[in-house]
Amino acid sequence: MLISMAEQGENTVARAMRDYGNRLFQFIRGRVRRNVDAEDIFQEVWYQFSKVVDTEPVEQVSGWLFRVARNRITDNYRKKRPELLEDFAYEDEEGDTVFKDILLADYNTPETESLRTLFWEEFFAALDELPEKQREVFVWNELEDQTFQEIADRTGENIKTLISRKRYAVQHLRKRLADLYDEFLTY
Repeated sequence: MLISMAEQGENTVARAMRDYGNRLFQFIRGRVRRNVDAEDIFQEVWYQFSKVVDTEPVEQVSGWLFRVARNRITDNYRKKRPELLEDFAYEDEEGDTVFKDILLADYNTPETESLRTLFWEEFFAALDELPEKQREVFVWNELEDQTFQEIADRTGENIKTLISRKRYAVQHLRKRLADLYDEFLTY
């Protein structure tokens, strides 16, 4: 029985989707912000794979799929570059804008790495300017996710005192990093 090239291609794509589909989607999803973007990239990879399989054999299917996925993820970040930083920001309970997710995330694109490096250099320089007790409260609460109660229990300080110290630290950091913040938003 003769099988046409199109049928062979369909069989190869179906087999590859069965063997690598879930892993590939999880790989993509772990590297993009939104499910919608992950689904789009996932579909693009399979579409490109189906076109290639029709014309030539792919020897290392998994390697090919993941390499194309990485390229599509990179393209996706480049395409969305102007809104990159704001997409990661959110407002906390006090109405403060928080960029913690992008700054501590594991997104390894040239754009995010450059932004992250610049921010951390400026951030730590501004943090070093704070009085020690303000700096400690800020670091413990914001960067180490300790509650004010945990900090109070450890230091013996009043919670209101700790909140006040953090507020002064935040005000200083905001003022000191305002130019950098504006630069990021116009990037």
